[in-house]
Amino acid sequence: MTDTVAHMHPALGWFPVGDGCLQVGAIPLTRLAQRAGGTPFYVYDRSLIDQRIRHIRQHLPSTVSLHYAIKANPMPAVVQHLARTVDGFDVASATEMRTALDTTMPARRIGFAGPGKTEAELAQAIAADITLEIESQTQLRATARLAEQMGLRPRVALRVNPDFEIKGSGMRMGGGPQQFGIDAELVPQVMRELAAMRLEFIGFHIFAGSQNLRADILQQAQEKTIELAIGLTAHSPGPIRHLNIGGGFGIPYFPKDMPLDIRPIGENLGRLIERRLKPTLPEAEVIVELGRYIIGEAGLYVARVIDRKESRGHVFLVTDGGLHHQLAASGNFGQVIRRNYPVAIGNRMGEPATETVSIVGCLCTPLDLLADKVQLPRADVGDLVVVFQSGAYGLTASPTHFLSHPMPPELLV
Repeated sequence: MTDTVAHMHPALGWFPVGDGCLQVGAIPLTRLAQRAGGTPFYVYDRSLIDQRIRHIRQHLPSTVSLHYAIKANPMPAVVQHLARTVDGFDVASATEMRTALDTTMPARRIGFAGPGKTEAELAQAIAADITLEIESQTQLRATARLAEQMGLRPRVALRVNPDFEIKGSGMRMGGGPQQFGIDAELVPQVMRELAAMRLEFIGFHIFAGSQNLRADILQQAQEKTIELAIGLTAHSPGPIRHLNIGGGFGIPYFPKDMPLDIRPIGENLGRLIERRLKPTLPEAEVIVELGRYIIGEAGLYVARVIDRKESRGHVFLVTDGGLHHQLAASGNFGQVIRRNYPVAIGNRMGEPATETVSIVGCLCTPLDLLADKVQLPRADVGDLVVVFQSGAYGLTASPTHFLSHPMPPELLV
């Protein structure tokens, strides 16, 4: 079975084409390859990032704060660019924290989540005056001990593992046993302990799953999240001023995926805030935290065909890239059944798809498969293979040291 990815997927409409060549930031892909010093490389379009931010702002309630989850793409230039358009950052390591602090974003608008924070990371976060999202009692006690030693009173929010699950998410991060957050039924006990500590409790972080393309399911998740937060407030040692409800907004990767309509999500969230949250938690700032939805569709991974070979009747395009740079596109980053990301021959746009090929990388493993049995225009050595939807969880989510190939550059144009 073949997959006409290059001619079916809406991702191809994001980038203009001139003289048969894909363009990013009005620059032809061939010229970008020269600018990068060769292939492979990643490229991100800042105008598409801005367009997505405007789209989100248009449909979310104006009272909601928008945070960028740096783990989706921590390229410093991308984070610097987003510092002027989002309301805050969420980080998941001390390195991401330093990247965020290097921008103009105020430290108080940065939150640090993650189930495995070391004491060194906790101390750095306390010293930097960023908000700590506490994920366990061990983490809470370590934070309190460090705060006493440092003579500081850090802001903390409890990350709650909800007592409900969200269907349809690419990755489930709440409900049932989880390494993420404190089980909802244990939160009252933890808040009683927290009340005696040198910590400024400000609220909750409740997030159940990522990469969801169902608006109705995301609305249900927001409703359950807000109800859970309201229920936990009875045990709170202080007013709730911070409520991070995560995001979970997905982007379409595969041919049958439909783009997420966030309009009804925003309308529903507005009603929830006005009718349920404000009357009971009037001081709460609602935060929607997005990563993939902001940056994912604005990025491309580009590799060059270095060999064209036929094996027993099947054509393989061998590139100088591979899973060591784009693990997700190879199907080895969360896919149960492998499916192709949208791909194209970037310097042959508009040409008819005349053959079925598989696109592979340069690594010594059969897992190094960027696209399997896709219909594309005929490509030869020197042509440029493009993997769309590569703006999020691309380079930093890949085993870049595998077989010791060089790191690809990243461009923001």
